[in-house]
Amino acid sequence: MSKTTFQVPEITVAATQADTETRATSEHAPDLRLWLRLLACTNLIENEIRSRLRTEFGITLPRFDLMAQLERKPQGLRMGELSKRMMVTGGNVTGITDQLVTEGLVVREDNPNDRRAYIVKLTTEGRRVFRRMAEAHEKWIVELLGGMAENDRSQLYGLLAQIKSHAARVTGR
Repeated sequence: MSKTTFQVPEITVAATQADTETRATSEHAPDLRLWLRLLACTNLIENEIRSRLRTEFGITLPRFDLMAQLERKPQGLRMGELSKRMMVTGGNVTGITDQLVTEGLVVREDNPNDRRAYIVKLTTEGRRVFRRMAEAHEKWIVELLGGMAENDRSQLYGLLAQIKSHAARVTGR
């Protein structure tokens, strides 16, 4: 059985601290090095977004994410559905929802189809606040990914689609 190899361009990346990518050396498999670079990029961007949300809006990324899910579903979502969409436990969703209810950004309503469940919706104020945050969030993402030429960004998007598709086939998801 032959081993497939591919050329990984070495690009020096300035880092002020160790990140996931620094775990790998040129002796590691190219696929592992690629994974660690993807993870390092994701962590770098996510940490910056977390910091900016906290600084500019006094909100955490999980609270922003919950509001984003509700913004997409004006009719609201059940707590269990929110938990599934956010990939966190029901307890986490309950805690985040409690905070947002206290701030008047979301409401819990009785579910007419299931007396044991609630439907969570953004309030009018929650929609207004979320719109401001979402506009800033989009600008930050554009800024953070702006160092690439449009053609390169488009190519990367397509290549990542191939990885996603293959990984989904392999995992059955």
